[in-house]
Amino acid sequence: MIHWQLGLIVWCLATGCTPAASPPAPARPGVRPGIEVLLSDSLSLVAGRRVGLVTNQSGVDSHGVSDVERMREAGIRLTALFSPEHGFRGAADPGETVGSTIDSATGLPIYSLYGRNSAPTDTMLAGVEVMVVDLQDAGARYYTYLWTATGVMRAAARRGIPVILLDRPNPVGGAVEGNILDTAFASPVGLIAVPIRHGLTLGELALLARSDFGISVNLTVVPVSGWNRSAAYDQTGLPFIPPSPNLRSLEALYHYPGVCLFEATALSVGRGSDAPFEQIGAPWLDTTLVLALLRKAKLPGVGFTSTTFTPRKPGDGKYADTLLAGIRLHVTDRAAYSPTLTAVTLLTLLLRMEPSRLGWADARFDRLAGGSELRRSIEAGESAGAIVAGWQPGIQRYLERRRPFLLYPP
Repeated sequence: MIHWQLGLIVWCLATGCTPAASPPAPARPGVRPGIEVLLSDSLSLVAGRRVGLVTNQSGVDSHGVSDVERMREAGIRLTALFSPEHGFRGAADPGETVGSTIDSATGLPIYSLYGRNSAPTDTMLAGVEVMVVDLQDAGARYYTYLWTATGVMRAAARRGIPVILLDRPNPVGGAVEGNILDTAFASPVGLIAVPIRHGLTLGELALLARSDFGISVNLTVVPVSGWNRSAAYDQTGLPFIPPSPNLRSLEALYHYPGVCLFEATALSVGRGSDAPFEQIGAPWLDTTLVLALLRKAKLPGVGFTSTTFTPRKPGDGKYADTLLAGIRLHVTDRAAYSPTLTAVTLLTLLLRMEPSRLGWADARFDRLAGGSELRRSIEAGESAGAIVAGWQPGIQRYLERRRPFLLYPP
């Protein structure tokens, strides 16, 4: 367990979080991430080959030992390392350009895929015979790791290099909700036609993206062993390592599919505070009125409290070092909670209360929302319930479309 403690302490020193007092419980028997399945059951996929590894601080085994350490111990010939958004250590701010560097522990180059290059170049791939990807997805369409994995697949396809994706659980389980992305709005924060909360693992998303884009890459997904889609991350026994600096807890990950939409408004989502993505706020927010309206809405599976918080730098670029009035969200029933319904309800209430202050950034909001329909529906005065009900036909079509790519039981 020492490996897990040291890794988390290093991450916390970089990001300012507080390390847990004790390591997580051992993994439940049978629950093994893709890295362990590769090393125990599928080593032939990489044996004797020069390997490029795309990973970050989340690429660990069930005891918190890093992929790099496990692979080197197994005699795998690591040639180069690659990092996604937030960098190899997971400490860079959202959207921050990350430069390439050298890993001091191994002497290997760490090529950034979030900055000047969004996919490996031919120079980066020189000498690489197989690419391995191991990243912890967040379970929401906005997360950029599918964009990174897709860029790797495209670059590997051009050079005839196989790609092996080491899968990890969807941290918030298999629930599906939200609108389907309009591919005319495809971007790093929404790449393929899936709902906001897609209910897939990164491996399944990669299989779907390969099909959607017709990428002629030899892709092998090494699955999580012993996981089913109904299990949230804290039910696996695997160590929880925050996938990015502002998603520090499983609670935040449950709110993220909804609260992230507020990044394209004048409200803070708590970046730079003690609870990012668990609260929203602004100097002008009338929390008493908002809470009264939320009580009438009777949203399932979630509670709300009034709070105050002060975003510190680096934050989300809003109200730095300013005391904000806020609403804190608390999951009370995971099975009943719908973060997208909750977010749309809040947006409709706030637009009605403060139409001149909500601060729609149309292009940015539409990019996050995967199209303009959600914004236009809210502006037209449609109720949150009607908006969410309108998503259901698209979700049913999506559930059928994704069926051939599912790797795990319900």
